[in-house]
Amino acid sequence: MINDKVLGIILGGGQGSRLYPLTKDRSKPAVPIAGKYRLVDIPISNCINSDIKRMYVLTQFNSASLNKHIKNTYHFSFFSSAFVDVLAAEQTIQSDKWFQGTADAVRQSMHHFLQNDFEYALILSGDQLYQMDFNDMIKKHEESGAEISIATYPVTAKDATSFGLLKTNDENIITSFIEKPSAELLPNWTSDVGNDMKAQGREYLASMGIYIFNRDLLKKLMENPDTNDFGKEIIPQAIEKHKTLSYQYEGYWEDIGNIDSFFEANIGLTDDVPQFDLYNEKGVYTRARILPTSKISGSILNRAVIGDGCIIQAEKIERSVIGIRSRIGKNSLISNTYMMGNDFYETLEQVAEEKIEIMRGIGDRCYIHNCIIDKNCRIGDDVRINGGKHIDDIETDTYMVKDGIVVIKKDATIPKGTNIG
Repeated sequence: MINDKVLGIILGGGQGSRLYPLTKDRSKPAVPIAGKYRLVDIPISNCINSDIKRMYVLTQFNSASLNKHIKNTYHFSFFSSAFVDVLAAEQTIQSDKWFQGTADAVRQSMHHFLQNDFEYALILSGDQLYQMDFNDMIKKHEESGAEISIATYPVTAKDATSFGLLKTNDENIITSFIEKPSAELLPNWTSDVGNDMKAQGREYLASMGIYIFNRDLLKKLMENPDTNDFGKEIIPQAIEKHKTLSYQYEGYWEDIGNIDSFFEANIGLTDDVPQFDLYNEKGVYTRARILPTSKISGSILNRAVIGDGCIIQAEKIERSVIGIRSRIGKNSLISNTYMMGNDFYETLEQVAEEKIEIMRGIGDRCYIHNCIIDKNCRIGDDVRINGGKHIDDIETDTYMVKDGIVVIKKDATIPKGTNIG
């Protein structure tokens, strides 16, 4: 079944500088999460699970790996109108510039969208972690007679200054909006939220960057070339003239904005009952790989998430996510770590022929704590990485320390006996 009323538009995001070095060679939506997925799989899966199967993904920075992932992953029947198409920033007669913001990205791509029949455009971010049934949001949008709907999320005063905040009337119609207010303005921006939210101090309604626009209104709004961003310009201007509904969401939602939030979101998957639930019927879709089961020898595993195709001989793995095709050597201790895994295996023949001293993965007798290991890294024997607040932020050719988290860069080699932290 396909929801023919709705067209999904997923924004690939800008340079993703706050997630550097994970975004050095890839866009934010292409960053691997949970050991086997990519961030872009989240909005696409939410759409598919809501029967929205016509989607465009707008990309600009470092988009090659994202384009490859989408091309290799999302295939629908030849006899279906379903598709997931990538639209990269392109020069046209109308514009010869890069996307200048979220709204400008949609504006420059409108000629592609309008080739489709749809009543509503569902605009999503490509770098958020959540599970939402968009059908309920669309239903509320239709029932209210709104022209725009914004998904909103109750946040605390500490987080409120990082979001666009809004206030509503008794019918959940948005009456005012402010982008990233200063702390002294917050007392005037509390909203009526549920008792559970109020008990947690989450009394401010933040925009999630998830929008529904009626087709005709979106087309009209995109005719103004002076507005480049939805949060800063389009939404504040539109709520004064057009009926805008707040759709309040109280489930798990994480805006993957920096290394710390990315790390905590992944490590949180090891909880006994994780807030982001991958274990349900409407799960997350990704590329179907033909990988063997993981092989684990003599290891103690405690709150560990292990991807497919791993070869593990570690002494202990605790509160860690181990990605696909990972190799971990004997007597190694891994804790509070997200290891993204490898894109391919190295055979013993390759190691012998190419005289590879350090194989991909983690060697013997290593100690790894509070660490993100990007893809295809080589960590030699007897390496000690002890992340934590005691380490100052630093960047080298092979790793970076940010907020106490050690990030080993993609394809990096860490020599035998190295001590970090």
